Amino acid sequence: MWPLTVPPPLLLLLCSGLAGQTLFQSPEEGWQLYTSAQAPDGKCICTAVIPAQSTCSRDGRSRELRQLMEKVQNVSQSMEVLELRTYRDLQYVRGMETLMRSLDARLRAADGSLSAKSFQELKDRMTELLPLSSVLEQYKTDTRTVVRLREEVRNLSGSLAAIQEEMGAYGYEDLQQRVMALEARLHACAQKLGCGKLTGVSNPITVRAMGSRFGSWMTDTMAPSADSRVWYMDGYYKGRRVLEFRTLGDFIKGQNFIQHLLPQPWAGTGHVVYNGSLFYNKYQSNVVVKYHFRSRSVLVQRSLPGAGYNNTFPYSWGGFSDMDFMVDESGLWAVYTTNQNAGNIVVSRLDPHTLEVMRSWDTGYPKRSAGEAFMICGVLYVTNSHLAGAKVYFAYFTNTSSYEYTDVPFHNQYSHISMLDYNPRERALYTWNNGHQVLYNVTLFHVISTSGDP
Repeated sequence: MWPLTVPPPLLLLLCSGLAGQTLFQSPEEGWQLYTSAQAPDGKCICTAVIPAQSTCSRDGRSRELRQLMEKVQNVSQSMEVLELRTYRDLQYVRGMETLMRSLDARLRAADGSLSAKSFQELKDRMTELLPLSSVLEQYKTDTRTVVRLREEVRNLSGSLAAIQEEMGAYGYEDLQQRVMALEARLHACAQKLGCGKLTGVSNPITVRAMGSRFGSWMTDTMAPSADSRVWYMDGYYKGRRVLEFRTLGDFIKGQNFIQHLLPQPWAGTGHVVYNGSLFYNKYQSNVVVKYHFRSRSVLVQRSLPGAGYNNTFPYSWGGFSDMDFMVDESGLWAVYTTNQNAGNIVVSRLDPHTLEVMRSWDTGYPKRSAGEAFMICGVLYVTNSHLAGAKVYFAYFTNTSSYEYTDVPFHNQYSHISMLDYNPRERALYTWNNGHQVLYNVTLFHVISTSGDP
């Protein structure tokens, strides 16, 4: 933890999501500041997302060093160009030297008299010497360039010496290592701040109205921030067509997309894209399929032991929603039900490479009474309905194998939710609501002890 200027023993933070609530973003530094809430004492509580680049990029010495390094690189490139050009011109001059010696010998041998043929030959040879003047002019220019480069090198040496003297005992590499270590600590703490307990869901943000009443849409939770591709899957059973849009803007406009045709049809709407692959339930089976988009192939498929399928244990809205796959800050999850668990929701952590079950929890909550569910920070949140008036009603904590009943309302604007998934990268809920693709921001409550790590 970095030093926090807050009263002991606790600092209370509220963390809220998605760039739709971004108040400030500096394109140079990459800082993002999110709105959140107001504390009882009137102070504004917000979340700052630390940039991936150096936190010391604004420091004058660092900026000057980068400029000096660029100048050194430019000087080096100029020297390489001069070296190549000098070598080329030297070869040309050597060839001209041989030609001039030949001409001199011919003139001496002529002894004052030249035949018409000999005169024409000498004229042709003189024509070959004409480019020599431009080569000599280039030599003059290159000489001036060398003088200028020598002056730049002298100035660079003086600037570097001044910076070294100002830095004192620490060399640049040593300082750079110290900055990197500090950044690692900052990012580690920021990761811990990313998790918390769900305390609020924002008003809905309708992105687009497209497709049938049921379906799913998503982005890759593991992709870098520059990758904003959107995947779209219409319908809840026997579908095979997946549309991949280049950006969210393209998805809104319905342009710039490619189509993937899955080798095996899907069931339900509980699909998820994770690290370049689609995870979905194969139709009329309890098989999990991992389809890789780039290679357009199935990397692995595996049965989920005892999992119900084909509308045996769906959510309250039906739709072959027996198996629901989710991704949160800690990895890949499957939510389903077995006969052995008497229809109660089972949460299993899956290995994303092999699809093997790493660990399972019986939540004790009947799946047919759940409208939808999603995972945040290892906690399963369950809604009590898929219709109007729904709220987040139940939470199961996998870290303590305990549960509690909650009361977090959210506005079900189009009255029929058939897909609800959390995206940890954007800290937002993706929803398919009666043919509308909708986003919700979430607010997470986190308590940080100032005497140690969270």
